[in-house]
Formats: sequence, C-alpha cells, structure tokens
Amino acid sequence: MEPILLSASQARKIILHAAGLAQKAQFGTGREAVYRLIDQLGFVQLDTNYVVERAHHHVMAARIPDYEVNWLAELTEDGLIFEYFTSDAGYLPMHDFRFSLPVKQAFADRHKTTDKQEINLMKQVLDRVEREGPLMVGDFENDRVEASSGWWDWRPAKVALERLYLGGELMISRTKAFHKMYDLPMNMVPEDTDLTVPTDQEYARFVIRRTLKALGIAYAKEIAWRARYVKGNLVKQELAKMVTEGELLTVQIERLKSAQLYMLPDQPTAIELSGEAFILSPFDILNVFRHRLKDFFGFDYQIECFVPAAKRKYGYFSLPILVGDTFVARMDAKADRKQKVLIVHNLHFEGLELGEAAITKIISALKAFVHFNQCRDIEFKKSNTPAYLDTIASGF
Repeated sequence: MEPILLSASQARKIILHAAGLAQKAQFGTGREAVYRLIDQLGFVQLDTNYVVERAHHHVMAARIPDYEVNWLAELTEDGLIFEYFTSDAGYLPMHDFRFSLPVKQAFADRHKTTDKQEINLMKQVLDRVEREGPLMVGDFENDRVEASSGWWDWRPAKVALERLYLGGELMISRTKAFHKMYDLPMNMVPEDTDLTVPTDQEYARFVIRRTLKALGIAYAKEIAWRARYVKGNLVKQELAKMVTEGELLTVQIERLKSAQLYMLPDQPTAIELSGEAFILSPFDILNVFRHRLKDFFGFDYQIECFVPAAKRKYGYFSLPILVGDTFVARMDAKADRKQKVLIVHNLHFEGLELGEAAITKIISALKAFVHFNQCRDIEFKKSNTPAYLDTIASGF
C-alpha cells in the first residue's frame, strides 16, 4: 500500500487533535473530561517538579478550563484510573490494567534477589500492608544501615515498597501532599477488571494502537519507547505485520525526509484548529520527543532543568507556548506560592511576527495559568522582545 501523503500543516493538525490541543475544552469540562483525556492519551506522565503546578495537573489544566487538582485522586479512588509505568510513571485508564502486567513482570524479573534479608524484609513489608491497610514510607521505622547491601541510598523499607509496587504486588494512591500510599491491588482494582496476561503479540499491538491514538502520527522509535521496560518486546516486528494487514497506514509528509511514519486508518484528517494559545508542560505528550518537535513544528526545545546552569539558554523550567499550530514562545516561570505571584524570569519569543489576536490569546492563557498556580499576580523579569512584553504586561 502506498504511503498517505500529507502536507506539513495537515500533519500538525492531526498531531494536535490527537493530543487534545486542537481547541480549548476538546474533551469537554468537569471531572468526566479528565477521564476522557486520559483515555485518549492512554498515559499522562506524572512528575514531581513543583516549580509551577506539577506536570500531570498542568497537562489537564491546559486542556480542561475548569480543572480541579483533586479530580485525579477521585478518579483513582473510584477505580477509573491507576498510577503505574509505561515509558515513565503516570496515570492510565483502569480498563488498560491487563497491559501493565508485562511491565510489572519485567520489573519483577529485573529486581529478583536471592538475598534472604531482602526477601524477608519484602515479606514483612507486604504483611504489614495486608494487615494494616495503606501505608506510607514514614510508617516504617528508619531502618537505614551504614553498610549498604546494594539497596541504593534509600532506606531498605522504601526500596522494598518500591520493588513490591513495580513488581505489581502493591499499588499507589496519593495524599493531598502528594505522598505515596502503598496498598494491595485487591483494594484498588475493581472486581470486574480483566486480569488476563496479554500475549507478547497482544501487548505489542496494544502499545502500537495506544501510542498512535495519542500521537496521531509517529515514528517507530516513539512507539517502541512506550514499551521500553519490556525487553524483547515485539513492537517493531508487529508494526511491519500490521501495515501488511492494513491495520496501520504509512505516512509521508511533504518536504520532510524522515524515517517511516505510521498512522491509524481511522485517524481523523479533516481537522480545524481554533487558534487558541496553550501554555504547556515540558512533560506534555506533545513535548517529550525533541526530534518530533523539530520535524513537525520546527521548534528546537529542551527542558533545561537537566542542563548545567551555565549552559542554559532560556531558563531552568521553560514552558512552551503554542498558538494554533505554531510554537511562538517559551516561558521560564516559577510560582511563588507564599506571595501568590507567578514570576516569569524569561519570556522568550521565537522570532515570529505576532498579531494583536495572538497576543490577546497569550494574555488570556497567562491569566488562566496564574489562577491555576494559585497566584493572584504576575511579575515579568525579562524578554528578548520588549515590545511584546510591554503589550502583554499592560493586559494585566
């Protein structure tokens, strides 16, 4: 079958629609919209960085205007979503639970131990959770010893809890302070949940479909990344088979010389964008693959909290700003929660000419972002385009 030929503009629209960024409130409003979004993406990455509101909440608030941070906890408590790993830690829809089992088995195999002391401690920790109910690390006495037995720098009880979690014997919920609560799966997984372990082929095809649903158009390496903890997975082999069987389409983008691209046959292609402005998390599904932003959006982006301070170009925690299908700026910001001020250390524009409508939409997005971060005011430190900054600042 010949590849589907798309213009660069069409490709961007497909990607943004898949990510829930074609328009504001693409999935509606309220708690139900949170579930619909997680079900669309299949996985929303969780991150603990608290410079601005945490990434998983940021992803939601960017798309759901009335988002409330307690909704993720409520959906977890109701058994509609759960926290675990795909490529990274995040929230997944509960009806995908069986496809987390190969990842859990992979972690269990990786962390197998014959050390009797470690095995006994894990049994003791699991026994306490069974008897006492959900527990935090702080519920275990400080059992750190000077001479490490290969249990990293964490307290042994914490390592035991994490290994039991990663291996599937425990699950996680969160307190309001974002602390982990470890509990038994039987207390968190609804009784009617399918617990059948998928075959290798089923798992690979699930990953392929799930990833393409969320990304719209993707390379093989992006699809395989979601299964990276399951060594020897069949993702790349099944990609070729699914193309032959007509389960997947190959895609060619005009004037883009690249590796093979894939798309689902039922992916909508006639998409209109609202042209709204979105302030995005570095861990948003749209931003996690740097090469993808370059290829489709011409945007060279890197989160610089992992870069030495002296080598940073834009700031510690720079947030991409998208208007329509174009990344127009990046904003290094920090929420001063005590003073209720969002501090913008650097608002760097991408060298594009922005009209009044785009500036107005950026102001609206900034106002929503200030409120989302529980701030009342905004303070701008610098920008590479003072004229735009002056106009934006005057809108507050």
